[in-house]
Amino acid sequence: MLFGGLLWILILIGIIAAIMFLVRSLFSGRSVNARDDGKTALKALGERYARGEIGREEYLEKKRDLGG
Repeated sequence: MLFGGLLWILILIGIIAAIMFLVRSLFSGRSVNARDDGKTALKALGERYARGEIGREEYLEKKRDLGG
């Protein structure tokens, strides 16, 4: 009888943990997609300039457009 009660408590804790995991993954999934994994547009632009994919004039123009 003690084992049965303990089993139900463990099942209840598991259900609550699963619900919390799903809620966190849903909300964090939105923010990760919106932020593009923490990569800002200015940072991406700077990386493209550093790799030589765009020239100085294009870099400065796009940087100004982005408000940086």
